Amino acid sequence: MNNIDAGYPIGQAGQPWGRAEKEAWLARQVRQRSYEKDVLSAIDGLRTHLDVSEYGRLDYAQGSFPLFSLRSRNWRDALAVMLVTGGVHGYETSGVHGALRFAQEHAAHYAERANILIAPCVSPWAYERIQRWNPDAIDPNRSFHDNSPAGESAALLRLVAPLRGRFLMHIDLHETTDSDEAEFRPALAARDGKVFEPGEVPDGFYLVDDEHNPQPAFQQAVLAAVSKVTHIAPADAKGQIIGSPVVAPGVIEYALKALGLCASITGARYTTTTEVYPDSPRATPEQCVQAQVAAVGAAMAFALANG
Repeated sequence: MNNIDAGYPIGQAGQPWGRAEKEAWLARQVRQRSYEKDVLSAIDGLRTHLDVSEYGRLDYAQGSFPLFSLRSRNWRDALAVMLVTGGVHGYETSGVHGALRFAQEHAAHYAERANILIAPCVSPWAYERIQRWNPDAIDPNRSFHDNSPAGESAALLRLVAPLRGRFLMHIDLHETTDSDEAEFRPALAARDGKVFEPGEVPDGFYLVDDEHNPQPAFQQAVLAAVSKVTHIAPADAKGQIIGSPVVAPGVIEYALKALGLCASITGARYTTTTEVYPDSPRATPEQCVQAQVAAVGAAMAFALANG
């Protein structure tokens, strides 16, 4: 297709995508890794000490993807619930493997004091294609609302719905990558018929708090734990991170519910979205996974200590 705006090779400047453009985008998506090998096999290895259940299934032309959640085995209705989500954006690798690593090595430590619920890979199609969107060119992390157009989001909403009012903490594990500026933000602008305005990718780990329920002490407790593993992202020259004012070192705020973000789905007192930078010359993929694990542990410890 003719591309007037050189920022992205699909579509025409100023015109939102229609069906033809979305099909052209989908044709460019190539399977690059295996959900079954990387994620489902790891989940199978956790069945000895966690309850595993299928909470949904995504049937796409490219395949059928079962969605699994992990629960602490000694689930008790008297205890609060703490939720860990990963892979809402499938390309954000450490979110998926951080959730699985935490489930394997640390979930049991907290299971006597809270009910632990983990959805380690919310978007398996996107995980396999190292993609932000689902095959309908929809961003699941802008789709957590009633009548969601994203099957990934709708399935997770159904999972948590019976437990609303019981959640104490929800941590959603993400990454900010160089591909955000190179691919995903240009694609978003093209899809919506807008002009792409380049931004700056922050080098380091940061958190997104809820501007309508800010919990600064909680965020700082998480950052303190993570700083022992990897570096915290500084503000840019404007005092911002990804276009939002830095409200405390390593912390920005979003209107989570209004934006349809995953961290809004539980109504928990304590919520945060992690963002780690895997393309940093100062961090390895393993450090990124360890940073996610440290964030989850610190979030649970703070929530339990402060109620």
